Amino acid sequence: MANESQSRTARRNQMKASKKKKGKPLFKKILLTILIVGLVLMIGTGGLFAYYISSAPKLDESQLSTPFSSKVYDMNDNLITDLAGAERRTKVTYDDLPPVLKDAVIATEDSRFYDHIGIDFRRIVAAVGANITSGFGAEGASTITQQVVKRSFLTSKKTIERKVQEQYLAIKLDQEYSKEKILEMYMNKIYYGAGAYGVAEAAKTYFGKENLNELTLPQAALLAGLPQRPSAYNPLENPDLAKDRINTVLNLMVMHGKISEEEAEEARKTNVEDMLNKTEAEKQKTPYDAFIKKVKKEVEAKMDGADIFKDGLKIYTTLDPKAQESVEELLSSDGPISWPDDELKTGVAVTDTKSGAIRAIGGGRDYQGSDLNYATEITRQPGSTFKPIMAYGPAIQYDKISTYHQIKDEEYEINGKEINNFDNRFRGWVSARYALSRSLNIPAMKTMQEVGMDKAEDFASGLGISYNNSNIVPVDAIGGNIGVNPVQMAGAYAAFGNEGVYNEPYTVRKIEVPGEDTLDTKSEPKSAMDSYTAYMISDMLQTTMSEGSGQAANVSGLPEAGKTGTTNRGDTAPDSWFNGYTTNYSISIWTGYNDMKGLSQAGKDIPKQIFKPLMTQLSEGKETADFNKPESVVQVEVEEGSRPAKLPSSNTPQSRIVTELFHVDNQPSKVSKTFKQLDPVNSLTGKYNEGSNSIDLNWSYGDTEDVSFQVSVSIDGGDYRELTTTKDKSASVSNVQQGATYQFAVKAVSDSGEAESSESTGERVQVPGVQGNPLETPEEESPDEEPSTEEPSEEEEQAPEENNEDAPANEEDTPPEENTDEEPPSPEEGNEEGNENNQGDNGEEGNNQESENQGSENSGNNSENGNSEGSEDSNNEETPEEPAPEQPNTDEQEPTEEAA
Repeated sequence: MANESQSRTARRNQMKASKKKKGKPLFKKILLTILIVGLVLMIGTGGLFAYYISSAPKLDESQLSTPFSSKVYDMNDNLITDLAGAERRTKVTYDDLPPVLKDAVIATEDSRFYDHIGIDFRRIVAAVGANITSGFGAEGASTITQQVVKRSFLTSKKTIERKVQEQYLAIKLDQEYSKEKILEMYMNKIYYGAGAYGVAEAAKTYFGKENLNELTLPQAALLAGLPQRPSAYNPLENPDLAKDRINTVLNLMVMHGKISEEEAEEARKTNVEDMLNKTEAEKQKTPYDAFIKKVKKEVEAKMDGADIFKDGLKIYTTLDPKAQESVEELLSSDGPISWPDDELKTGVAVTDTKSGAIRAIGGGRDYQGSDLNYATEITRQPGSTFKPIMAYGPAIQYDKISTYHQIKDEEYEINGKEINNFDNRFRGWVSARYALSRSLNIPAMKTMQEVGMDKAEDFASGLGISYNNSNIVPVDAIGGNIGVNPVQMAGAYAAFGNEGVYNEPYTVRKIEVPGEDTLDTKSEPKSAMDSYTAYMISDMLQTTMSEGSGQAANVSGLPEAGKTGTTNRGDTAPDSWFNGYTTNYSISIWTGYNDMKGLSQAGKDIPKQIFKPLMTQLSEGKETADFNKPESVVQVEVEEGSRPAKLPSSNTPQSRIVTELFHVDNQPSKVSKTFKQLDPVNSLTGKYNEGSNSIDLNWSYGDTEDVSFQVSVSIDGGDYRELTTTKDKSASVSNVQQGATYQFAVKAVSDSGEAESSESTGERVQVPGVQGNPLETPEEESPDEEPSTEEPSEEEEQAPEENNEDAPANEEDTPPEENTDEEPPSPEEGNEEGNENNQGDNGEEGNNQESENQGSENSGNNSENGNSEGSEDSNNEETPEEPAPEQPNTDEQEPTEEAA
């Protein structure tokens, strides 16, 4: 038992010893691994840094003092400008720099400039700490020497490679050149804003001073502070920020013992505007300033803060010099536009409809680079130019409404507020086409409410218009709750002309970065709507140009679409817009005042006055295709006034037929019954009553509610004239002429005018014997009434008893065209046969002069009774006085004027 216990103790001790032996080699292995990894990393990092250094550019003295500016090219890759143009480069030597300027620069940029070796290790350590806590690139440690190197050979891109090369070249530059020479290089190379490269040019631009020794302390402080953020601290544009920067520089100069606190306090009292020479600054103008200003902002946005004035880029833009020059000429004080006053402002944007490329920017009248760019930097309400974007576009896209879609223009309130049209009138039921082309407010707001606010917002978002989670309200249909600028509106409208494809407007096509790849910066096309929506909106906006609110801007012969817009604030209109486009160009123009005061009528008309000559010049010599109608859109004839849309019937008057656009899946199929035609009368008979010397007419008809019967007659081939209109189915004609041939026409007419009259039914009656008395005014008589016993006139007794039987048969039965625009009536076939028999009975030759005279008298009576008035209004369904009746529908030829 004891031996067994001793054995267990020995085994435990042996296990402990074994563990100790195993633990020591493991620790050593870990330590060794760390050392190896560290060594590898050091070797790798050293090798990488060695590679970076070996690939660093050589120091080229010719580049050390030359501004590292960018070059800008137009749409055809032709150089527009070198932003540090040779004519604006004024070099200075170290001796030209006054002590106050050198002290201000060194205190601000590199307080140990004269002590370090090109790089400042103390600043590097501080920067590393900031980069660890806030991310790489959070804080820089660049000395003046490093800035010279970076602006001469490197880009502003924040990478380890660039930083290693920058520090290596800075040490090398410090070894090869004196501190004085390096400071001289810096002062000649730095960009100071307002297009000024180098301190000499900056002093001239801002203060009008050629001699740097004339600079005051606050002026020197401003120049020292500008290079950090030239645009932000530009005193011409941002005097308040410039003042803050001056104070910062003065504090640094006090801190580093360059000036006393008393000197700083005195300098702080200086007003920034008082020390500027604005006249000299206005002379410094870059070609196409408004366009270049947009290019600068676009490069900064797309290249994470890159600066076109400092980074030596090659920027290929979308600029069309011809278009830009046309815009600048129109906005010039010496141009063709008659400006109502000097305070009126305007902005113009021209984009390519298909690509979104900005071809020209009119930043304002006689634009200078320091001015507010009214094409890109304003946010003004768009007024009625938003109606296609917020109302009719969404309604067509989501609900597939037609251009005929009916909306009632009537009294209308939103949240208790009465809404009016521009002329305070209501037009009742109108089509979408009419409402948009005449810029009616109430139908637009109703349309947006019908389609839904959310859908309207989605549609606008697809066109680059963002509400940023604002609540959409009906007034947004007329642009009352958002601010936009001409570049945005030109891009949005271009999508309508580009079959629904939207391209965000852009000025930069590509950017070449020195030593790096070329960056493609063109916009990506996006589908904003279906092609049927784009086409139908464009078609309606063409109506706006041809007969609506945009007529003054219409360019004859050019397929274009456009929309006017004004905004209202109380009783004034502070904004006026015109947006118009073809398949080649989209143009947006805004006019207004900075203080939002109301525009005169002359001010409101300015956008249209600019658009017409501008679009004319842009389109000259260039083929402009019409808008392409997709297969999803059909043209349909509909009966005007039908609700919902109905097809016209065969009886619909041509004046009541309109052609509108419908989506192929939502076109009308029902035929309108508004203009139905009444059935013709049946069984028309005419009988001569010898006892009363009269002719009795009788006919039959179905339902006679709302129906009357119009009876007309022609005697011996003379003109038809109306005898009577009666509710009865019979009529009687007294005192008929002996031996005369009477041709009657009877048709059913609508009492309410809601149906077309029937075709005429004809009946011929031959009166036997010699001619009797002329036809008297017809009246409905009793069959028992005594016949007339009037003696024939002396003229009638002397007239030869001839029956006018030599007149052609076709002259007897068919009235002439004179005094009627109506179609001839169609008698029944049986009546036609009777007519033929009557013609056979009257086949003897001879001339009845008395009958001809009598026909002339009747014709005269017709004229006196208003027959000519009836012919002027032949389409009027109401019964005029003595209208010219329709002719019986026979197959015989009409008589000539001579025969009549």
